[in-house]
Amino acid sequence: SSSYNTKEMRDRDNIFKGLIIDALPNLEYKVQIGENMVRCYTPGKMKVNKIFVIVGDNVEAVVPPGSDIGRIIKRL
Repeated sequence: SSSYNTKEMRDRDNIFKGLIIDALPNLEYKVQIGENMVRCYTPGKMKVNKIFVIVGDNVEAVVPPGSDIGRIIKRL
């Protein structure tokens, strides 16, 4: 049995810091990461714990290589 979450270890290299630029329907956001714009969604754990993000917040997001859709994992 492993003592770490393999999903977290797999996503560790794909975590980026960004700024929320626009709020979209269905709890999705446009996030600016460097010069790129990425569409990110809010995970269920943030919804359950009532952690909301608004335009102008700094966030950490996981974005798979070659994709323009990511997942917000933390509000900074």
